[in-house]
Amino acid sequence: MNDDQLDRYSRHLLLPQLDYDGQMRLVDAHAVILGLGGLGSSAAMYMASSGVGELTLVDPDSVESSNLQRQIIHNESRIGVNKAYSAQTTLNDLNSQVRTKVIDRELTADELLPIIKSADVVLDCTDNGASRRRHNQVCIEAGTPLVSAAAIRFEGQMMVIDPRQDTPCYQCVYPSVDQTDVSCSESGIFAPVVGLMGVHQALEALKLLSKTGSPLTGKLASFDGLSGQWRYFNVQKNEKCTVCG
Repeated sequence: MNDDQLDRYSRHLLLPQLDYDGQMRLVDAHAVILGLGGLGSSAAMYMASSGVGELTLVDPDSVESSNLQRQIIHNESRIGVNKAYSAQTTLNDLNSQVRTKVIDRELTADELLPIIKSADVVLDCTDNGASRRRHNQVCIEAGTPLVSAAAIRFEGQMMVIDPRQDTPCYQCVYPSVDQTDVSCSESGIFAPVVGLMGVHQALEALKLLSKTGSPLTGKLASFDGLSGQWRYFNVQKNEKCTVCG
């Protein structure tokens, strides 16, 4: 690290669990962020501010006025702009030493596979079960750790899937392919809840990359914004899972 980086990340370097070696792992790392909406906004900003060296930002959608209530990486001047490009602008202003790449269209599983294989971690910040299942399957095939989250109304959920450790995957916990998705536009979302879940995604991804602490593998984290309570459920690998079994 150069002198500017030593100063920028000095508060990280003071942490004995992280220290210089852990920060260097972040600087050398590549993360893929799928979706730059409510979850991706806060997750991407903390990944960039923490010094993750390369971020690939993937989102085919454009910024709308109704997004600004919770998608804090965007602003009014960027309404109509692709979300990945809007996020790139914010992240470049936040930390110019982080390399960012934009993909502004929806990718097939075959197109995603080499990108995810090249990454050290993937953050699934998309807003529907079909996308989360597809990304889970690609990450299992690529052998790349995945931090997957969802939020609706006042509730949030998150899982960490690490194929390198043979942990349960998203499909193990949500095996049904015909579950009806509930969208924020239909049911609403309390802004800080989705931001909190994105921050928690960044926390778990940064722990994985820096080899700090214990990643939240083998558990489903559930947050209730009305009570302010977290609950953690042990989840088991399904040996008959069609994805990882």
